[in-house]
Amino acid sequence: MNQSIIFTDQLFIEQDRVRFIAQQQGVNINCYVSFTAMGQFCEQQGINQSNAADVFELCRFDIEDKAEALIGQESFNDNGDIELY
Repeated sequence: MNQSIIFTDQLFIEQDRVRFIAQQQGVNINCYVSFTAMGQFCEQQGINQSNAADVFELCRFDIEDKAEALIGQESFNDNGDIELY
């Protein structure tokens, strides 16, 4: 694991995705994972706004691992965010 990337405990549930925050060298990076992608990571169906936080916690390590890899590859969108879809 790259020690220069730290994930905070903050989660923001949006309409069809979860936003979580990575920090690299003191800079916050918004990371987004769609409910569809979470379903694939967690092998669960029916993810919605009311259960998204619980499902995210079930597979947090895998989601953060993928986000960390994308940050390492500098796979940022036009806004400087990381998206897992």
